[in-house]
Amino acid sequence: MSPLAEFYLAHGFWFWLAVAGAVLAVEIAFGSGWLLWPAASAAVVAVVSLFTDSATLEIGLFAVLTIVTTLGARRFWPRRTQAAPDINDNVARLVGHHGRVTAAFVHGAGRVLVDGKEWAAETEDGSALDLEAIVEVTGLSGGSRLRVRLPG
Repeated sequence: MSPLAEFYLAHGFWFWLAVAGAVLAVEIAFGSGWLLWPAASAAVVAVVSLFTDSATLEIGLFAVLTIVTTLGARRFWPRRTQAAPDINDNVARLVGHHGRVTAAFVHGAGRVLVDGKEWAAETEDGSALDLEAIVEVTGLSGGSRLRVRLPG
């Protein structure tokens, strides 16, 4: 028997615990969420290795547990459908706010005052807006240009 096989038979628990720790460390480093299941599977196999000396059984159990837990998580774990809003994004937070036109809109572009700051803006439909008209911010266009419309 090779020295590696003898080591594995003598220290199977620690081997599987090391695999679980290594996979968990990679998960922590990259945060994908999918490596939690192989790490948990390796931890379970570490406990099972205390009661068996069959490397084939342990490897097979690890493979089956990893597949079952990963597919189960994919089926039942809630998916994030939308990224959390960036609280530091001072432009995106303006969507839904009302403002006042400070420079008349020509060809659908002009300037509006929203929350005490003046912003470049454009209308959704390219229409002209009069000076002092009240507008509602509906989105962003080109990064920091506000898209506006008349409320109502």
